[in-house]
Amino acid sequence: MANPPVALSEAISTAVQLGPLALIGLLYARRAHTLADTAHPVPGWRQACFYGGFVTIGAALTSLGGPSEELLYVHMIEHLLLGDIAALLIVLGLTGPLLAPVLRIRFFDRLRALSHPLIAFPLWAIDLYVWHLPVLYQAALRHPALHALQHSMFLMLGINMWMCLLGPLPTPAWFGNLARLLYIVAVRLTATVLGNVFLWSSSAFYPYYLHGDAVFHISPVADQNLAGAIMMVEESLLTLGLFCWLFLRTAREGEERQDLLDFARGHGLELTDARAARAVGAGRGPELRLRLQAQADAAHDGAAHTDDGAQPTPAPAPEPARGRV
Repeated sequence: MANPPVALSEAISTAVQLGPLALIGLLYARRAHTLADTAHPVPGWRQACFYGGFVTIGAALTSLGGPSEELLYVHMIEHLLLGDIAALLIVLGLTGPLLAPVLRIRFFDRLRALSHPLIAFPLWAIDLYVWHLPVLYQAALRHPALHALQHSMFLMLGINMWMCLLGPLPTPAWFGNLARLLYIVAVRLTATVLGNVFLWSSSAFYPYYLHGDAVFHISPVADQNLAGAIMMVEESLLTLGLFCWLFLRTAREGEERQDLLDFARGHGLELTDARAARAVGAGRGPELRLRLQAQADAAHDGAAHTDDGAQPTPAPAPEPARGRV
């Protein structure tokens, strides 16, 4: 059976992918509007990140969709925008209160297990490599539904991978800043290996692109090497950004933890370093500060009540002993 024209195939694939995303965007806007009048409004920069992720997806699918059917390096840009950049922006746009209604649904609450670092990373890595096998990669190019599935998996498992680092869901106690550093290195190294395969290959992996390479006067191997170079540059820039973020996070958490310890010590309150570190690492440093402030105020009020001038009631004098008659 003949394959559908490239323009029609890409239009179908784009419609299949953008339809559900538009619905999710509307639900996000509605939830953010509801939270605006509560004590947990969604910060403007997070909303900008979320919508920026959706704009990135739309731009990748509409402006790069056609050329990505002809050139491998353009398709690589499309996949990087979906699986890395858009996924990262969407995660930055999420907060706990935003996800609360979704997590009340039992099915989605159980899916939280997939965001464990030891599960999220292998799922993402397997998805990345399996979809780049020639048989699946070229099948996705020929079948719109499979192509939509490929893009959806890149996006969803990318979101799941970033959720461990930047998302609002709880992480294991051992997943501190050192573990986050190792996680970033593992993720970037995994993608770098694939980028090097494309960059230094001397034979074309995907015959599907031979026609497009001929039309645009680029050799199949050069097209493939360029795709690998683009992947390497994007990975390098993203890794540098993540290292800067982790450094700033570590410095901020260290300062916040020390401020909590100094506050507790200055008010005679008991606070261990481990408890302060756990609260700061979970993003609950301000909550712990409020609890400590409440304890300090209660202790101060109690002391003031004792020293407000009230005199204790004197004990009655002992009754003198009666002599014998």
